Amino acid sequence: MNKGWIFVILTCLFELFWVLGFNIASTWWHWAIIITIIMIDFYFLAKACESLPTGTVYAIFAAAGTVGTALMDIYIFEGSFSLAKGFFMGMLVFGVILLKRSDDGAKQEEAAS
Repeated sequence: MNKGWIFVILTCLFELFWVLGFNIASTWWHWAIIITIIMIDFYFLAKACESLPTGTVYAIFAAAGTVGTALMDIYIFEGSFSLAKGFFMGMLVFGVILLKRSDDGAKQEEAAS
């Protein structure tokens, strides 16, 4: 596995940590931890962009954050689930998969020429 993909996974996980922190922070030191997590998260995001296409990295980062936040809202904070939410989360995941596949196809075409 390309090291860039490890950074993508880490940035997606850290994004969920700071989003969760936004919902539970109540003191100054909670916010200090959240700010530290955000800085670490953006470091991983930048490292991922060094070896992978920035558009793909950001699409995965945004989609994972959106879907992860929606799932946290449903399962942790007792939010509601609807078929529309499920459908659009699935569309996000499907779109990211297609974006990755299109990057792979472009690399194969470039290598062939």
